[in-house]
Amino acid sequence: MIDRKTSFVRNIDWVTVIIYLILVLMGWINIYAAVYNEDHKNIFDFSQRYGSQMLWILFGIGLAIAVVMIDLKFYTFFSYIIYAFCLILLILVLGVGSTVNGNKAWLHLGHFSIQPAEFAKMGTALALSKYLSGYNSKVTNIKSLFFLGSIIFLPMLLIIMQPDAGSMLVFLSFSIVLFREGLPGAVLLFGLSLAVLMIAALLVAKVIIIPTIIIVGFLGFAIYSKKYRETIIGFLFFGAIFLLFQGFFHLSHKKIELFTIFTIAFISSGAIMAVFSFFKRIRYVGAFYLFLTSSILFTYCVDYGFHHVLEMHQQRRMNIVLGIEKDPLGVGYNVNQSMIAIGSGGFLGKGFLQGTQTKYNFVPEQSTDFIFCTVGEEWGFLGTFTVSGLFLFLLLRIVNMAERQRSTFSRVYAYCVASILFMHFAINVGMTIGLLPVIGIPLPFFSYGGSSLWSFTILLFILVRLDASRLELLK
Repeated sequence: MIDRKTSFVRNIDWVTVIIYLILVLMGWINIYAAVYNEDHKNIFDFSQRYGSQMLWILFGIGLAIAVVMIDLKFYTFFSYIIYAFCLILLILVLGVGSTVNGNKAWLHLGHFSIQPAEFAKMGTALALSKYLSGYNSKVTNIKSLFFLGSIIFLPMLLIIMQPDAGSMLVFLSFSIVLFREGLPGAVLLFGLSLAVLMIAALLVAKVIIIPTIIIVGFLGFAIYSKKYRETIIGFLFFGAIFLLFQGFFHLSHKKIELFTIFTIAFISSGAIMAVFSFFKRIRYVGAFYLFLTSSILFTYCVDYGFHHVLEMHQQRRMNIVLGIEKDPLGVGYNVNQSMIAIGSGGFLGKGFLQGTQTKYNFVPEQSTDFIFCTVGEEWGFLGTFTVSGLFLFLLLRIVNMAERQRSTFSRVYAYCVASILFMHFAINVGMTIGLLPVIGIPLPFFSYGGSSLWSFTILLFILVRLDASRLELLK
């Protein structure tokens, strides 16, 4: 028994620990390069960001050691309590938090600040792991899906109220975990379809996209059901109802009238299609109808959300990414300068502290959200390839750790860690190379900031602790 309690130190995945230390060290060096000051050349100068980052790294390593030394069952027993505490912090920040870059997302604690949204990812991962490790929880169960959705949605709701759209979007990565735990592939396909539909709704006029949805939907249903005559009748009826709705939409300017028209169209067409399917004995008409109407309603919601929920600068960033608008000297300045910096690095880069885009501060937020462009300019393609390779190796290592766990709790938590890190890496790199809109996502272990570094450190080393005791069966 004593050997089992003490052997976890020998079972620690030291490869993962070494990758973590390499990434943290590389991040520190690149932060030094990003904010290098001729008057403060000493990398240990605490008055500069690189000095502060060194202190946060040392404290982060201390946190990592503490997390690994804590008893294994602490994380299972206190999962919901940690999650609830994170929610309380998110509520607290809405009341007494400080506003930075338009987001009321920071809590001041003495001489330093923390961002609760970063730690909420870890809390949500623990809560999901706890719930999915229960005896009666299955992602195919409606009740379980409701609770799982609530666990994910609550922090998202509080974070979007700050408003911090970037941090909120990271929580969508938990859908990967649910899919791994048995969520039907059709649900994931539906989610991907909505993502494609969202982009299409921003690029294509509704007068084109809605008839396309109806035609493609009924064509697919006809091929699946092989009820061609009945499908044609349903198509004509459904199309007529929503053409009528579209006509009223153009004539009406009041939101209540628009909502009433859609409700009447939805209920009437649904009722008639239900009766029709009953007499014709056609299966899955209800599910198909809900899919079709929700897709059409989602199109209108995207249009409304884009123009009435997003801030103007967020709309313009989306337009720039989608190619609708070009503004290299305004909203698109950051991304444009970032791509110039990465492209100018060539294969081997300009050399350490030799980046002109970096040295002359052409790229804003270069030590935080755009730290990757410092790597590209000073270390070139070889540097970006190395950093990307390290992140890929870490992700594969975590997935491998997940698959060798004996307990459901540890496996689910490992996939949560992999999903969060993947989402952060993909979005951050996508921002710097102009593939995704700028939404303020830090690069894990690399970007300047204590909250980001500490939250990712705790997130990762809880997994290291669980993996070290993987032969013990958690309850």
